[in-house]
Amino acid sequence: MSVLQRLLFARPAAAYPTHVPLTGLQQGALTVLSALGALASPRRADLVAAVGETSAGPALAALRRRMTLDPRGADILAERPRVTDALLRRAAALPPDTFGGAYAAFMGTRGFSADERPPVRFVADAELAYIVTRAREVHDFWHVLFGCHTNVQGEVALKAVEFLQTGLPMTALAVVAGELRLPAEQRAELNRTYLPWALQAGAQAADLMCIPYEKHLEDNLDELRRRYRIIIAPATAGAAARAGSPTPPLGAAPPGFEGLGPGVEGGTAAQLHETSGRLGPV
Repeated sequence: MSVLQRLLFARPAAAYPTHVPLTGLQQGALTVLSALGALASPRRADLVAAVGETSAGPALAALRRRMTLDPRGADILAERPRVTDALLRRAAALPPDTFGGAYAAFMGTRGFSADERPPVRFVADAELAYIVTRAREVHDFWHVLFGCHTNVQGEVALKAVEFLQTGLPMTALAVVAGELRLPAEQRAELNRTYLPWALQAGAQAADLMCIPYEKHLEDNLDELRRRYRIIIAPATAGAAARAGSPTPPLGAAPPGFEGLGPGVEGGTAAQLHETSGRLGPV
């Protein structure tokens, strides 16, 4: 069998329990067909996940190199921590001004479960598959750190931050898809206010993939934001200024999650959150 034939038709062995091995030809076909299907039916989280995984190769390789060169990132790759409901229960016992307490409030008010994300299936390398898993699982931590609402504007803005941080193609596609689903007035507001914030926040923040979030649950949220150079979302910053404090008060309503404008709640926002790591890809 020639090199070209091996690339197109040879099926590798499974690299991890949930891996679905594909030939090169199958991988190419799946990328194209799942992309078309996801654009036509954004509710198909399986298609969104598939295109996210099959299109991520070069970006994932770059992420691995970056994490390997960072001591904290290298530790994450070696230890492969997972964000689960067990961790969420531990966070729920923490004070509301801690990172863990704010995370538990965010998850609880939305009825989210840390265990409900889909497994990675179409990334051929086990370590790269873990990086996809990690990006999915820490997405909700990013909501907490940046104070992003789970409405459309909040999700699109956070996806823009993710694209700057990870370079994963699906994050850029999610930004475009979210823009197309916003009414003209809210799209203009997104482009005028929230995407410029996202560009600044994504560029200024520390490497989000190299943060050991599980070790920071007991840390004060404001201090953690300062440590990792987090710029909170515009509406959150405005609320903080009106209150005369660096961040809005924490409590039953997680900090800043009513920010980023009214957006469009319901189905569209839920679809975008699915593409942000809950039921879909990074």
